[in-house]
Amino acid sequence: MGQKELDGFFAQFMTKAPLFLNKKVLQANYTPDSIMHRDDQIKQIAQVLSPCLRNEKPSNLFIYGKTGTGKTVSIKYTTSQIHELTQKNNIPLSVLYLNCKLKKVADTEYRVIAQLARELHKEVPTTGLPTDEVYNIFYKTINETGGVFLIILDEIDQLVKKVGDEILYNLTRINSELDHAQVSLVGISNDLMFADNLDPRVKSSLSEEYIVFPPYNALQIQDILKERAAKAFKPHIIQTGVIEKCAALSAREHGDVRRALELLRVAGEISERRGATTVIIAHLDEAEEKIEKDRVMELVSTQPKQFQAVLYSILHLSTSQKDNQLITGDVYEIYKHVCKQTGLIPLTQRRISDIIAELDMLGIICSRVISKGRYGRTREISVAVPENTIPKIYSVLLESLDLKE
Repeated sequence: MGQKELDGFFAQFMTKAPLFLNKKVLQANYTPDSIMHRDDQIKQIAQVLSPCLRNEKPSNLFIYGKTGTGKTVSIKYTTSQIHELTQKNNIPLSVLYLNCKLKKVADTEYRVIAQLARELHKEVPTTGLPTDEVYNIFYKTINETGGVFLIILDEIDQLVKKVGDEILYNLTRINSELDHAQVSLVGISNDLMFADNLDPRVKSSLSEEYIVFPPYNALQIQDILKERAAKAFKPHIIQTGVIEKCAALSAREHGDVRRALELLRVAGEISERRGATTVIIAHLDEAEEKIEKDRVMELVSTQPKQFQAVLYSILHLSTSQKDNQLITGDVYEIYKHVCKQTGLIPLTQRRISDIIAELDMLGIICSRVISKGRYGRTREISVAVPENTIPKIYSVLLESLDLKE
């Protein structure tokens, strides 16, 4: 496409009336003025964190729940309300939020502590200092600032996966180093078994309270979508049935409201690209296909090599055993062969079972534990991604693992 054609395309786009009033309302990082269908959970968060209002250290808190169940938005909403009150009453409170999934922010212990120090307006070089010195800078900054500190670590399981659980031990022991400040941790995780896998020493020092966020049902997702759509789109843009189908699709996927909002936003963008004046169910269907493909491909390409080797083994088996459910032992035999071809050091069958459970949590496969009587227990596995994406996943895995067909 030449410059003339491109200029013409942009000019045409700018003359079209937009369908959106405020697209940000449908984005994951948007915090609404009120949170629907999470009154009980917000009340529990408020009860645990309310000692901040007396300049007292609250208990460490862990929030569990599947993706898109309102964990992050609820904690941000509640802590912003608490922060507002403490500011009005001159009570010293600092809220530090860190998304542990972000690259170059939470992929080493050094970077995590340096980022927390930067949240307090303390400049720390990105590399070059001993980690102990970065901790000392952080401790000193907290002590000088004074008051209560809430450190919110979102997707805390990703942090532990990347840097180990020693960082949590150090953060929970921080109060013994401080004279004028107190620190509480708030961890947010999609993995309900997260704390069970921590070092007992770390688990003991956390001594956390926890809140579990259940998935939203289809009617609750409908309510949230209607409220957001009214702010995001111009009147009469969304056709009858679109929100209902969007909610039903997302309720089927573990009640993930974040996915529902993304579906609606992408459907709106597709409608605009088509030059349509309304968002119809066909746009939603197209959005679902696009998002599912993008999500699965991103997940697969960013997994560690061991995860990719296990997934490749599952896909390889599933193509030759279409009528049968796969079991862990069969997958493990193929996996060992893949390790031999790729130079990976084979993990134990128990660890492979853990990886299969994690792939299940990501929604790439479905697995359930079944009893084999006196032969113990195993996992029954099936592929959960759309069939038309399997060839693409296969080719991504072949390339990443440097395998030949």
